[in-house]
Amino acid sequence: MLDVFLKTIPFFMLIGVGYVAGRTRFFNEEATAYLTKFVFYFALSAMLFRFAANLSFAELVDFRFIAAYLWGTAFVYGLAMAVAFFIGKNVEEAAIEAQCAAIGNVGFLGIPMLTLLMGEEAVKSIMLVLAIDLIVFGSLIVILITGARDGRMSFGILKTVGIGLLKNPMIMSIVVGLLWSASRAPIPGPLNEFVGILGAAATPGALFAIGASLASKSAERVLVPGWLSFGKLILHPALVAVAAIFLFPVDPYPAAVMIAAASLPVAGNVYILAQHYGVAPQRVSASILISTAASVVTVSVIIAWVAQL
Repeated sequence: MLDVFLKTIPFFMLIGVGYVAGRTRFFNEEATAYLTKFVFYFALSAMLFRFAANLSFAELVDFRFIAAYLWGTAFVYGLAMAVAFFIGKNVEEAAIEAQCAAIGNVGFLGIPMLTLLMGEEAVKSIMLVLAIDLIVFGSLIVILITGARDGRMSFGILKTVGIGLLKNPMIMSIVVGLLWSASRAPIPGPLNEFVGILGAAATPGALFAIGASLASKSAERVLVPGWLSFGKLILHPALVAVAAIFLFPVDPYPAAVMIAAASLPVAGNVYILAQHYGVAPQRVSASILISTAASVVTVSVIIAWVAQL
């Protein structure tokens, strides 16, 4: 346990450096926004393309893995929505809270950290988790909020979802990488070195950007954000573990990666969605702050446990 904790500490130290830079205004919100854009559109995309280009579609798709992760995540998502409805929240707020409880920071934290901690073989499992989060649950929240506001489902909602997926560089870099892999064409040396160098910036850049963005987050009224953080850090990996080990038995290594990915704190893009739709952004902000701070301990404990798998 101590060994794993010591290995994860440098990642959270990078987040801490970013937090201090943002808190002292050395790195203001505009600078953080541009760093986030660089990581999102360039560094992480290059890393994902390079990994995907060395995989085949058959290697990436594992139906038991997909079923286990979908079951565990959907269970937490449904539970968070049920609790929100029970205490009188509307569909829009319930959807945002469910997103907090079920969707982790796989892109900015999971890809760089878990790849280094669990080996490059973990990448295909992490990419599959990321694809499910973005395609299934990223689409679901748009459908729920837009449908609740319009009072009905329409072609326009599906069009919005489709355009959103096409504009997401993480999805597109995985797709382009898999298409390259399917062509069986080798990656030219200069291009491979280019995406390798650019992708190497993803780890420090993403972690620093997480910390800097946390500096503007608030932890006021912690009761609901505390519950959502508990759902994300404890319930989500626990239910995914039940699904991966007992309900849809997954091979030990990908199961371990899946559970570790499920243990990650609330994703930053949930806050972007909350701001965009004007639905409880402060609640989401507090959930991200609390879950990220607590994950220093919880992620280490869960990675230490799954290492035994």
